[in-house]
Amino acid sequence: MIRLHVTAEGQTEKAFAEKILCAHLGKFQTIVDARCVLTSKDRRAAKTHRGGLVNYQKAKKDIQNWIREDDHDECRFTTMFDLYALPKDFPGYDAAMRQADPYSRVTQLENALAEDIGDHRFIPYIQLHEFEALIFADPQQLEWEYLEHDKQIGNLIRITKQQKNPELINDGPQTAPSRRILAEIPEYHKNTAGIAVVERIGLKVLRAKCRHFASWLRRLERLDHAA
Repeated sequence: MIRLHVTAEGQTEKAFAEKILCAHLGKFQTIVDARCVLTSKDRRAAKTHRGGLVNYQKAKKDIQNWIREDDHDECRFTTMFDLYALPKDFPGYDAAMRQADPYSRVTQLENALAEDIGDHRFIPYIQLHEFEALIFADPQQLEWEYLEHDKQIGNLIRITKQQKNPELINDGPQTAPSRRILAEIPEYHKNTAGIAVVERIGLKVLRAKCRHFASWLRRLERLDHAA
């Protein structure tokens, strides 16, 4: 069995890994666990605070600590970070942001992250452009969580007709996937409804609509004990 440790940007990504990714990868002899990225420590109270990628160096230290804690050959490590609002101290950030194509941009960032972490068991993943892009694979499924929002959900569906690739819905402060959903459904809550909707959409649709996500998932399905 492979043990896959996921460093998640926030509670939503952590829940996705624990609930959806774990169930799927279990079929591929892979056990998944996840924790949110460390943001701060209160040594006096002996507490840690996790969630929110605001500083890359803290995230790097957290990932590398986990890698040192579990140095077995059967372990793998990955991330689930958003390209949207990625910290500017992220490795390769300036050069990647000069790339016009979002896929080239995110690939360059992932390569720089892998090089900076420096462990062959580490598999970087950065979501284009954030978790809510997965919901735009089939926003109709929002109706299961938000009754009497037919018009608002219809508006979101129209966006997918204009931009059929959810991963290319951009990262503007008012036009990022989450901002578009909140503009129509202000009560949208990603930690509960977000996970429920993505689970209802299903991995088959997600990987068909979101090619960068699909590439990551394929890689996780093929993990083995080889170095």
